[in-house]
Amino acid sequence: MKSLKHKLLGSALTALAGLAFIAGTLPLARAADTSTAETGWHGKAEAPHYQEEIFPPWQHGANDDAIDKGFKFTVPEVDDMADFHGNLDNPKLILYIGGNYFFAVAPLVKSFEQEHPEYKGHVFVVTIPPGLEVKAMKAGGTFTSGNMTFTVKPDAYLAGLKKVKSLIASGMLTGPAIAYATNDLTIMIPKANPGHITGIRDLAKPGVKLVMPNPAFEGIARQIEATLKKAGGTALEQKVYDTGVKDGSTILTHIHHRQTPLFLMQGLADAGITWKSEAIFQEQIGHPISNIDLPAKEPLSSGIFYDGICCASGDRPATAVVGRLTPRIRGNFGLFGGFQIPFSRFWTDSPPNLNPPV
Repeated sequence: MKSLKHKLLGSALTALAGLAFIAGTLPLARAADTSTAETGWHGKAEAPHYQEEIFPPWQHGANDDAIDKGFKFTVPEVDDMADFHGNLDNPKLILYIGGNYFFAVAPLVKSFEQEHPEYKGHVFVVTIPPGLEVKAMKAGGTFTSGNMTFTVKPDAYLAGLKKVKSLIASGMLTGPAIAYATNDLTIMIPKANPGHITGIRDLAKPGVKLVMPNPAFEGIARQIEATLKKAGGTALEQKVYDTGVKDGSTILTHIHHRQTPLFLMQGLADAGITWKSEAIFQEQIGHPISNIDLPAKEPLSSGIFYDGICCASGDRPATAVVGRLTPRIRGNFGLFGGFQIPFSRFWTDSPPNLNPPV
């Protein structure tokens, strides 16, 4: 048995040595190619800059409520998990929040824990796009990111109110839904506005490069498509989401709340439609980003979109927690331009109004 183990070990080491030799020769063989190679997203290949102020995560650990953060290891562009916030060790409250509000996590959790100190250091938040969060719920709350796999089943789910209500109707979530905020669409642009964008119809101008949410992953894309049709007919919507994708002038994102501002700052695009709160956050933290409002006089699909929260079908009843959390959400989301529903309409201290009119 011992000699067999030695033989197997020897074979494994020989194989590894062979792979190492091959790997060592590849850079030499391809040196001529990489000097002018283009990366998969058609940007010129260049060494990473590791500019923490430009690359996610953008809040320097503020979204992590862990009491003991231990050894801090984050390498922008290479090793970071920007949309998972908190400590996986015994979380008492797990929230799936639509990624467009990732920036509100820190003030939200802080104010909630001040009123409910028993949760301090035990709130975990996921802020990937709502559609992907639904896929995670269907997978039992288990994620694999890079080489890490972990399970965090949500106590509450925060997304577009229409989506929340549809998931309640399907039986995936436990109602009722609570409306907590509204938001507008806007055109996010680099501060210098290299595409000379002045309104939504300029998105169809020749030479303008766009970065847009992917309808396959992000619910915001459906509202954008409807808005484009209202503003410029099917021709504008097709130019942005069909012709533009085919000819490369439109880049589709997986996670627009991270990729849109990043691609704009990298010079890969001239404009992209996002939620207004996202653009305001980028401006507030000093990034060279600006935004162009979609005027109310335009015949757009809707000026305001509602967001809602409800209990998820997890292992723990969370109705009481959701009730206590809701006023904190309304208060903190308003800091970033979310047009809050009038507070008095939907909240009383005793008992909480869990089924507000909308």
